[in-house]
Amino acid sequence: MRAPTILSEINHWLEISFEGDFSTARTFDCGQCFRFGPCSEEIPPPPTGCKNAVSGIAYGRWVAFADNGTHLFVYGSPEDFHAIWKQYLGLDADYVHANRQILHALSGTSQQHMQAALEASRGIRILRQEPWEALCSFIISQNNNIPRIRKIIEALCRAYGEKIPVGYAFPTPAALARAGQDAIFSLGAGFRASYIWEAACKIACGEFSLSQVQNTQTYEEARELLCSLRGVGPKVSACALLFGFGKTEAFPIDVWIQRVIDVRFGGKLDPTVFGNWAGLAQQYLFYYERCAACQ
Repeated sequence: MRAPTILSEINHWLEISFEGDFSTARTFDCGQCFRFGPCSEEIPPPPTGCKNAVSGIAYGRWVAFADNGTHLFVYGSPEDFHAIWKQYLGLDADYVHANRQILHALSGTSQQHMQAALEASRGIRILRQEPWEALCSFIISQNNNIPRIRKIIEALCRAYGEKIPVGYAFPTPAALARAGQDAIFSLGAGFRASYIWEAACKIACGEFSLSQVQNTQTYEEARELLCSLRGVGPKVSACALLFGFGKTEAFPIDVWIQRVIDVRFGGKLDPTVFGNWAGLAQQYLFYYERCAACQ
């Protein structure tokens, strides 16, 4: 696999060459993160030919991304690209091999449906987010919609996140533990406030270890640990493990995924056939079903 390479730098926009596909729009519009939106007008526009520029905050840094269909553009420093964004965007993973593995795991009409999903979703990458942010965000996502999830997360960050040059970092477990359940509730978190606060308290005092989840030998062990937290069930744990802990074998099942399994796979689809890339297959199917529903 060819390593990602910085080809040029124009007005702080780094032009990146890499192997495989990357779609800014699809990656940041498939429900895996909640702190990115249309690119800020306060920075120089991306180079000519780019589209779907987005900006947001991750790992305590403000950043912007865009693509022109063949190359990725990152607004930031070369040092941050190599230290953070290359891994965050999954550019160090072999998605060409992953797509081949996903397709070869199926046959017949099932393979045809997956091929259609892959083509409709081509360029999606699994973001490697901070574990606590992913866990907290998907606790908030329960019985919620994306605009409200974004609003609650933004309120938490403004109230309890560290101020950075542009915006606010995601609040630490210690900051939310100090804030208290009532304060978190007042920001619109609803019944989820107690789940967030209890998880923050346990992590802040060392009773619960995110590193232990990260370093488990098996996916089942990691899931069991996360589900020991109140308010974390099968879907929340799967999303947190997939997007925050690098457990790409996770396969979250929500109403969209259940629908695609029922309608396109006759109610029978064993995610384990995709091996370590089950989560990527899930994202392709999720995005495909959402696109099909909008047509």
